[in-house]
Amino acid sequence: MFGLMQDHKLLVPSLIEHAAACHPDAEIVSRTVEGPIHRCTYRDIHGRAKQAANALSALGVQRGERVATLAWNGYRHMELYFAVSGMGAVLHTVNPRLFPEQLEYIINHAEDAVLCFDLSFVALVEKLAPQLKSVRAFVLMTDRAHMPECAIPGLLCYEDLLAAESSDYAWPDLDECSAASLCYTSGTTGMPKGVLYSHRSTVLHAFGACTADSFALGRSDTALLVVPMFHVNAWSMPYAGAMSGAKLVLPGPALDGASVYALLRDERVTLALGVPTVWMMLLQHASTMGSKPVEELMLDRVVIGGAAVPRAMVEAFERDFGASVVHAWGMTETSPVGTVCNLLPVHRALPLEERLQVQAKQGRAVFGVSLKLTDDEGRRLPHDGQAAGHLKIRGPWVARAYYRDEGGPILDDEGYFDTGDVATIDPDGYMQITDRSKDVIKSGGEWISSITLENAAMGHPLVAEAAVIGIAHPKWQERPLLLVVVKDGQTLERESVLHYLSDRVAKWWLPDDVVFVPKLAHTATGKLHKAVLREQFRDYSFPGV
Repeated sequence: MFGLMQDHKLLVPSLIEHAAACHPDAEIVSRTVEGPIHRCTYRDIHGRAKQAANALSALGVQRGERVATLAWNGYRHMELYFAVSGMGAVLHTVNPRLFPEQLEYIINHAEDAVLCFDLSFVALVEKLAPQLKSVRAFVLMTDRAHMPECAIPGLLCYEDLLAAESSDYAWPDLDECSAASLCYTSGTTGMPKGVLYSHRSTVLHAFGACTADSFALGRSDTALLVVPMFHVNAWSMPYAGAMSGAKLVLPGPALDGASVYALLRDERVTLALGVPTVWMMLLQHASTMGSKPVEELMLDRVVIGGAAVPRAMVEAFERDFGASVVHAWGMTETSPVGTVCNLLPVHRALPLEERLQVQAKQGRAVFGVSLKLTDDEGRRLPHDGQAAGHLKIRGPWVARAYYRDEGGPILDDEGYFDTGDVATIDPDGYMQITDRSKDVIKSGGEWISSITLENAAMGHPLVAEAAVIGIAHPKWQERPLLLVVVKDGQTLERESVLHYLSDRVAKWWLPDDVVFVPKLAHTATGKLHKAVLREQFRDYSFPGV
C-alpha cells in the first residue's frame, strides 16, 4: 500500500522560487571585485537567474552540459548557482587556488562548454584559454564599464548578456536524480577527482544544513560566507539561505582580517562560516584593536570546518567575540556536511575545561548520515571513544562513484565510503578525527595523532601556526617533527615549545625536534599540505640520530 501524499520533485530551482515567494526582500550583500558593496534581494536573484538561464540557452548550452565558474563569493555567482542547475545544465565551480595545470586538467576533464569568471582571473584565463578545448564561450562576470583589453577570444560581458534577456523563463521539469553541480577534490594525492551532485542530494543536504542540530540557519540570521562558493558549494549555504530566507553576506576576494571584521560589524552578522586559516587572520586583526569585538558585534556562532579547530581559537571566539564555535566535518565527497558539533543538554552545564573537550570534536552525524569505524581488515570497531579506526560514511548526499568513474569502485560491501580519516566515536555519537590515515605517525607500533599535537602547539601564546609530520627513525619507525610559524614580531625557542607541550601530551608523543619556518604549505582549500611538507623535509634527520 502506498501513501496518499503529493509527489513533488526535489529540484534546485524550487529553492529560489520559495525564497522569491516567501522571503523576497531578504538581502544578499556582496563586496564586489570592482570595489563597491552591492545589495540585492532574493527577488532580484530569482529574476536575474532566469535572465542568466535565457542567456546561457542563447549561447547554446544544452541539458547536461557543464558550465564552469571561476569566481569569488558574490551575487552574480549566486545567480549562476540557480540558473545553470535550474536549466538542466551542470554547475562546475572551479577552485582558482589550484595550480594552473590542475585547472587545465579539470576544465578539460569536465568538458565545460562555458567558462564564467571574475575580473580577478582575467590574466589566468588568458593563459589557460588556448588549452581549454571544450570551452565555446568565455564570459566575464562584470559590466561593460569594467571590460578589459585582453587576448581571450570572443570574450563576452555577463551584464550585457543578461540585459538582452527576459526574466520570463520556465524551469524545465527535470528528474530529481539528474546532475545539478560538479566539484573536484583538492588533488592532494594525484589529480583532482570530480564529485557529481544531484538535485535531490543538493536539496536534502540544504535541509540538513538548516536543522537546529546542524547550522540552525533561519530567517533571523545574517550569515557571512567566508567559505568560498568554489569550495564544495560553500557548504550548501546559497541553497540553505534560499530555503530559510537568511540574509547572506558574500565577501568577494577580500578575506583579510580587517575586511572580514568590517563585514561582521557593518552587516550585523550572527553566523559566520569558514576554515581556520581565515579565522587566524581575523583573530590576529582583533588582537590589534583597542576594544574587544564583543562590544560592537552581533556574532552568535562561528562554524569552522576544513581542518581541526585549535582550542586557542575556540577560547578566543568565546572570550573576545562572545561567539560559540561550532566544529563541523565533511569533504567534497559528502556535499560536504557529515557531522556538526553542537552540545547536548547534558554538556551545557559542564565546567569550561570539560565543555571545550567536547567542542574540540568534529561532532555528531547529521540526520541521513551513518558512520562506522573499521580496522585495517574491515572489521567494525566499537563507538567507545577509545578505539581509533578508519572512518567510513554513507548517506543520501554521499558520493557513490567519482565522475567518469575515476578510481573505480569507492564503496564497501555495505555501501560506505572510506573517508581516509582515522577517528574515534564516543558513546554519545561524537566523532573525533585523530588524523588522516596517510598522516598518522606510527612510532614503535603505536599511533601518534599529528592533529592533537598541532592543536596543543597552537595553544602556545607565541605560535601562529603549527604542523606535525612523521620523520623516519631507525629505532621507532617514525617520530614526530614539529614545524612552527612564530607570530609576527615575536621570538621563540625550541625548549620553550617542548616545555609547553610536556604537560599537555603524553611524554612519548613529544616531538623529537622543533623547526621554525616562515610559513607552512597549504592546499587549495586551506588545509595544511602534509605531502608538500613531507617532501620539503624528506632529507631531514633528527639531532643525534
